[in-house]
Amino acid sequence: MSTRTKEEIQEIWDATKAPHTKSNRPPVLTKKEKKLIGVGKDEGRAVLKYARISSRKVKIVADLIKGKNAVEAMNILKFTPKAGSSILAKLLKSAMSNAENNNNLSVDNLVVAEVYANQGPTMKRLMPKAQGRGARIRKRTSHITVVLREAK
Repeated sequence: MSTRTKEEIQEIWDATKAPHTKSNRPPVLTKKEKKLIGVGKDEGRAVLKYARISSRKVKIVADLIKGKNAVEAMNILKFTPKAGSSILAKLLKSAMSNAENNNNLSVDNLVVAEVYANQGPTMKRLMPKAQGRGARIRKRTSHITVVLREAK
């Protein structure tokens, strides 16, 4: 791993603020540049992809814990009788562990900054119906993300 001077780091940081030449969008940083600048060092993040639950069901539970303290959010999830609560509880626990172990953040100061559930691919199945017809069954999946940050 090569060490870079402060001038090189500042140059990379300035390049992130410069607009794209054609579309005025900011340039996309590579993984190495993000690590060098320190993007994501103040948060704990956990992502679950292709969860076999509809994103609609998860969003109901996700709205309950947005902006709450991480420990308080875990207690809310523990006593919520919804399908998405157990999935979100595991994800929240993982995000807390990631923040503590990877970024040396204190679990007591963590707040649920972002929780979102996006729609994943839908598996389509057929169920036999009367007179030789078939009805489509949609088995929906979702991509769930939990981001924890330190309280200010």
